[in-house]
Amino acid sequence: MDQMKVSYEVMLSLAAEMVWDEALRRHRAEKIHYEIDTALAQGDKSAFCQLTNELRALER
Repeated sequence: MDQMKVSYEVMLSLAAEMVWDEALRRHRAEKIHYEIDTALAQGDKSAFCQLTNELRALER
C-alpha cells in the first residue's frame, strides 16, 4: 500500500511540474508577442527577427 502512495505522489508531482512549465511557457510567449509588437512599431528589424526566432523555438 505504501508503494502505491509513493507512486501517486510522484505522479502528482510530475503533473504539477507539467502545469507549471506550461504556465511559464505561455507567459514567455505572451511577453514575446508584446515585444514583437513593440519592435514592429519602432521599426526594429533586428529585434523583430530575434524575437520571432525565439517564439518559433518556444512553440516547438
